[in-house]
Amino acid sequence: MRKTLFAPIKPQPAVKFLLLFLSLGITAPVFAQAEKPVAQTDDKAQQIIQSALQAMGGDRYLTVKTSIGRGLFTEFAGGVSQVPVKFVDYISYPGKERTEFSGRARLIQTNVNESGWIYDQAALTIKDQSPAQVEDFKMAMRVGIENLLRGWWRSQGATLSYVGRREATVGRRNETVRLTYPDGFWVEFEFSADTHLPAKVLFVKKQPNRDTEEMDEIKEEDRLAKMITIDGITAPFVIDHYRNGIQTSRIGYDSMEYNKPLADSLFAKPANIKAIK
Repeated sequence: MRKTLFAPIKPQPAVKFLLLFLSLGITAPVFAQAEKPVAQTDDKAQQIIQSALQAMGGDRYLTVKTSIGRGLFTEFAGGVSQVPVKFVDYISYPGKERTEFSGRARLIQTNVNESGWIYDQAALTIKDQSPAQVEDFKMAMRVGIENLLRGWWRSQGATLSYVGRREATVGRRNETVRLTYPDGFWVEFEFSADTHLPAKVLFVKKQPNRDTEEMDEIKEEDRLAKMITIDGITAPFVIDHYRNGIQTSRIGYDSMEYNKPLADSLFAKPANIKAIK
């Protein structure tokens, strides 16, 4: 149910998560904290979340323990789509996710809470994810719709606030709420004022500028579309990601399955390449 996949890793990669939700959903975030700040919220923002939760399936949505999503992941270069890659995304809540890409070579990216591993068939390697790649996974958790609707943000001491209404299309508006974390990071979620379904996720990332050594602000945005209901659970089957207003990827689901048994061994790091299943 995540709507944030990893972008397939190149031979010299920095891992980037696809599913922005598969973005919408994803596994429960895990963050080490000496003391947990107290979460705060306001009534208007909470009402919007409750309406969205009901639109997504209510109790059925909250009782999802596993999900299996299949579809195509497409990267964009300069706003132009590249060759799509098939993926299968397995999630076991909380904290486990495995995404398999099948193109010219098989690629598997797996995370279990604060650790992860990558299998690259082209390079014939199995490696632990780097600290930076694990941090990317944590970031994906923070900005996921799943984190907002399931309330995982509360354990991180985030503050939920109402931002207001924004124009969506002609004659339509989105209600906007914001999560602000104790470290200052924030993410905004837009929901249709008519259907209460999620429409956008927006946040700003900072990264070093190689030329000036200063920190650049990168505006990240996920646009959620093609809402489909399966077994009483509604999720976006198309997630388009934009960076500074230019499209960089699309996740398109062909199918979603919920609450199918997933063995722990699916997420465990194999002892060697021959043990890959």
